[in-house]
Amino acid sequence: MRRRFPTRFSPRSGTAIIVSIWKARADIMEKNFLATIGRVFLSFMAAVGRITVFTAKGLRHCVTPPFYLRLIGKQMMDIGYYSLPVVGMTALFTGMVLALQIYVGSSRFNAESAVATIVVIGLTRELAPVLSGLMIAGRVGAAIAAEIGTMRVTEQIDALVTLSTNPFKYLVAPRLIAGLVTLPFLVLIGDIIGVSGGFLVATEKLGFNASNYLNNTFEFLEISDVVSGLIKAGVFGFIVSLMGCYHGFHSTGGAQGVGKATTNAVVSSFVLILISDYFLTVLLIE
Repeated sequence: MRRRFPTRFSPRSGTAIIVSIWKARADIMEKNFLATIGRVFLSFMAAVGRITVFTAKGLRHCVTPPFYLRLIGKQMMDIGYYSLPVVGMTALFTGMVLALQIYVGSSRFNAESAVATIVVIGLTRELAPVLSGLMIAGRVGAAIAAEIGTMRVTEQIDALVTLSTNPFKYLVAPRLIAGLVTLPFLVLIGDIIGVSGGFLVATEKLGFNASNYLNNTFEFLEISDVVSGLIKAGVFGFIVSLMGCYHGFHSTGGAQGVGKATTNAVVSSFVLILISDYFLTVLLIE
């Protein structure tokens, strides 16, 4: 009987096997990478669609009767009146720091007289609405998301539907209206407080003449500067209320889900405020 010897291993064939394995692995990794990108993109577009539909329904209920005036007034108190200390302190120290920093920079070019003008324009056009919006997002946006999220996980929203009460009309519309209306008033008060803080620092610490500082403040300030800041404030207030309602309305999973919804509401409000601030600035400048 003939004895069979094992086939001799060829180095060339072994190299080909290794190369084919690496090519197959690279193809799999490329497909997984592209699949991951596709899933992220589709999830993002789905979230944009849900937010768009939610916004459209909320706006529709804001302009159609019936209107729950008592709830709107309560939300105005919660968003506006109880946020005055936070907005006031933020605007005051922002104006004071802004005056100091601008004085340091302008003194290098012997342009100290521009301090008053830059402080008032910087506050009214940009800093007051943006910082107030961020403060309101941290305080009010989180509270709205937690309140509505708790109602969602405890099935109180389902109970409203059972009682023939539209949740959008009862929960969402009053908060959207209150955020849209009250934040411009907060920003207007913040403008006054911030400019006053800059005035105090300039006159008491930096040695500016009070009458000259006030003349420079009102001489170069235009109505359009204040109006642009108030328009931004209205948009930011709407964004904060919308994100709080949206994430609270779609929260799931008990207490953990409510906490996640609260975090998402604050973070998304921050991001959307900063993004919309750029586009509003471009639009209002043009």
